[in-house]
Amino acid sequence: MNSKDKEYVSSLNSLIQTIEQIQVKTVMSANSLMLWAYWCIGNELSHKINSNKWGAKVIEKYSADLKQKFPSMKGLSVRNLVYMRQFAENYPSYRIVALNNIWEQVKSNTQPVVALIENVENDNNKITQPLVAQLEEKDFLSSIIGHISWSHHLVLLNKVPEISKRFWYMLNTLEYGISKNILSMHIESGLYERQMHENKVNNFSATLPKPQSDFANYLIKDPYIFDFVQAKENADERNIEEQLTQHITKFLLELGQGFSFVGKQYHLTVGGSDFYIDLLFYHIKLHCYVVVELKAREFKAGDPAQLNFYINVINDTLKTEKDNETIGILLCKGKNNVLAEYALKGYNNPISVTDYQLSKSIPEELKSILPQIDDLENELNIIANE
Repeated sequence: MNSKDKEYVSSLNSLIQTIEQIQVKTVMSANSLMLWAYWCIGNELSHKINSNKWGAKVIEKYSADLKQKFPSMKGLSVRNLVYMRQFAENYPSYRIVALNNIWEQVKSNTQPVVALIENVENDNNKITQPLVAQLEEKDFLSSIIGHISWSHHLVLLNKVPEISKRFWYMLNTLEYGISKNILSMHIESGLYERQMHENKVNNFSATLPKPQSDFANYLIKDPYIFDFVQAKENADERNIEEQLTQHITKFLLELGQGFSFVGKQYHLTVGGSDFYIDLLFYHIKLHCYVVVELKAREFKAGDPAQLNFYINVINDTLKTEKDNETIGILLCKGKNNVLAEYALKGYNNPISVTDYQLSKSIPEELKSILPQIDDLENELNIIANE
């Protein structure tokens, strides 16, 4: 390829990138404008019905008349209009403003996410009168409400009644770009509770500087749910580890965004002896290696010693000056929190002891009549593409 051709290819790629960026912005803008229209419709319905000016059955007439006026416009069914009313009632003007203020703090990293989530309800309650007339289009379009797709909003409205929890799922959706199906999975698995409110057992506050210790603690879940792993009655670590890496995409999804897989049974040579780390990751946001050890049993007091040894070796052999302190995660099938907390005292390396859950084992006599995991995945892919 001569220089002229190279210049053309470079120019073409630049144009393609520009058009793709514009397409994304156009879609986002169209989504926000549609949501604004839905909010206005829902707000009008809510105001008239709640003030007893109209009966609830007016929604049917509203739907028919709007369809006649805008025959090519989708989303004007009775069911969707009911959702629009629910949408507006869940997000009155004062709440949209309050949530947007907190969202700005999240984006500027002025406070830990946990503290901000706890303030959601308080900030919403400071204003008791809905200021409907004061909400302008630009305020809605720039709000976090205007950045979530309608299909995501429907999932949240149907499955998450608490506004603070719903706000957290919105943040998670925007940060990681998750689909509505993944959002539903997260809600059903109790991701908010597992990541936000569980009493996590680790020594991060004593071994990591702030804000890294807060961030690391926030990222850890308890328990992790590996519902794609079919564990046999007497499954050992190697069996579970093998299935985790076979379904590495699902495994990484459950671990959370930012984990990059380095390897399984990662080989170390120390003093002429061979050692093998169950799973080794690198976390992009924490800028550190993460050593994961699996135990197909409950936690024992001596378990952190082996993990601490592996962390020491990784620090000496892989960690560079640009990397933060290596973190260890001990995954166990159950733990006594008091025992685990005592066992971690005295260690200078950051270690977390966390439960994990597997899907229940299937009796051998039933396996022949049940679809295999790969078959189910293929079926789901077919359905999703229809």
